[in-house]
Amino acid sequence: MGIMFTRLFSSLFGNKEARILVLGLDNAGKTTILYRLQMGEVVSTIPTIGFNVETVQYNSIKFQVWDLGGQTSIRPYWRCYFPNTQAIIYVVDSSDTDRLVIAKDEFHAILEEEELRGAIVLVFANKQDLPGALDDAAVTEALELHKIKNRQWAIFKTSAIKGEGLFEGLDWLSNTLKSGGG
Repeated sequence: MGIMFTRLFSSLFGNKEARILVLGLDNAGKTTILYRLQMGEVVSTIPTIGFNVETVQYNSIKFQVWDLGGQTSIRPYWRCYFPNTQAIIYVVDSSDTDRLVIAKDEFHAILEEEELRGAIVLVFANKQDLPGALDDAAVTEALELHKIKNRQWAIFKTSAIKGEGLFEGLDWLSNTLKSGGG
């Protein structure tokens, strides 16, 4: 799968470089998604303190994915990574309904950042494999995605553990970036 991921982006991006931030609250599944995409398998992870960065290179393409820790104490440092970002992948734990308001508040604070003004947004409604997970329509409502008027965005139901929905979301992201959306 890692090779498929690399080939997908080589065919869609051409010579384009893309810097993508993966953000969301702690335990949303950001690191699991990153390594699922990079290596094609589920890797045992621990809470990210700081960041993980993976660069996928194929011929002249450089695709940088920055996975930033989501703990309350780390979130203020997210802004250090905002410059030159073309896209944000915001990961939401769809089964953690108690923290959806916090996820919404953090999400809208990100959208208000000047340095991310031109970034496109991909939302992964993750953990769809868990009982009680909200579907993409409910997550859309909870995050108030309908209020986003000044940028391109999309939401996809995902399960990082099962690998479901991730490539559909990345297809949308790569096509949007390729068409100049980011």
